[in-house]
Order: sequence, then C-alpha cells, then structure tokens
Amino acid sequence: MQTAAFFDCIPAIPREISPCAFDHFLWNAIGGCFIGVDEAGRGPLAGPVVAGAVILDPQREIAGVRDSKKIGESEREELYEKIVQAALGHAVAFVEAEVIDRTNILKAALQAMAQAVRALDSDLPVLVDGNQTIPEIDNLQQWLVKGDARSASVAAASILAKVSRDRYMREMNTMYPQYGFLRHKGYGTALHLEKIREFGPCALHRKTFKGVLP
Repeated sequence: MQTAAFFDCIPAIPREISPCAFDHFLWNAIGGCFIGVDEAGRGPLAGPVVAGAVILDPQREIAGVRDSKKIGESEREELYEKIVQAALGHAVAFVEAEVIDRTNILKAALQAMAQAVRALDSDLPVLVDGNQTIPEIDNLQQWLVKGDARSASVAAASILAKVSRDRYMREMNTMYPQYGFLRHKGYGTALHLEKIREFGPCALHRKTFKGVLP
C-alpha cells in the first residue's frame, strides 16, 4: 500500500454516503483493511476512559453500525455482540481515573487508544476519531473529525468502547451503590453531583474534574 493512498483518498470520499460505504471506498482505495479507533468517557466525573480498536471484515457488513452516541443502550449491546463476532480483530483498553488525574483527559484518552491498537498486534493503518493522531504507535495513521459518524470501523470502535465502559460502571455500582452509577455511568448529572456532595468522592472519581472536590 502506498503511504499517500491512505491519506489522500479520504478527502475524496463523498460526505453524504453511509458509514459502510465510506469504509468500502477506503478499503478499495488502499487495497486492504484498516483499524478504526475511538474512545468513550472523556466527560464523566468518575470511571475510566475507554478506547476501542476494530478491524472490520470487508466481506461481512454489520447493519446498523453508526456513532454510539446516536444509539440506545439495548441496540448498542446487540451491535457489540455482532461486531465481536464479525470483526477480523477487536480490542478494548481502559485508563483509570488515577492516570487521568496525573496527566490529563486528552493524554489518558490517547494512551487508551494506543493500548487498544497495540493489543491488536497489527501493522494495518489506523483511522482515528477526532483531530489528533495517537502517539507511541508505529502504524500509519490519519485522524478524522467526526469519524464515528463517517466510518463504520470507527463507529464500531466507539460502540465497543461505550458498551465496555457502561458495563464496567454497572459493575462498579455494586461496589459503590451510593453514587447511582447504574443510572448515570459517572457523568455529571444533578443526581451524581448531589451524591458526591453527600458522600464525598470515591476511588473512581476524577479529582481534577470540576464538581468532584469542594
């Protein structure tokens, strides 16, 4: 694959086509597969930031894959299982609140993405949601703003990351039931802020985030 092919063909892909059609265009242009990468959990006051990395199979289209933020919880769960079964490769990586506080949320999110890509042990090119590339990986890569809305592979990665994070926060609800993680998954809802004021932060809370400490 020519290096320029991966970068140069993306602007030529029509913006109005579906995420699956976008991927087929890119697969044909570069002559092979690529890794889609996205993260979930930058905004919450508690819990990890989670990244997903996915290599979709050009021969196995997964209907309904799109930006995880535009899908209900039950449909995300169904799509998660379909992606895991159909993908040529997939990985998820967690970076905990302690690291987020020690560095910052951007660095922690990029660290999670790097870990997810490395877990695939693949030299395929990487398409990253957002406006930055991932440090500390050797793969050829390109960022794409709103990539989770344009590429099925990036959308699939966003679904894996979101579902994995939500499942983790549901598990944490059994350890810290007083915060209501089952309902808000660590986001800064009025209920969550009220519980933080009542009980103080726990080990899952991001102490550098506004609203966590007095």
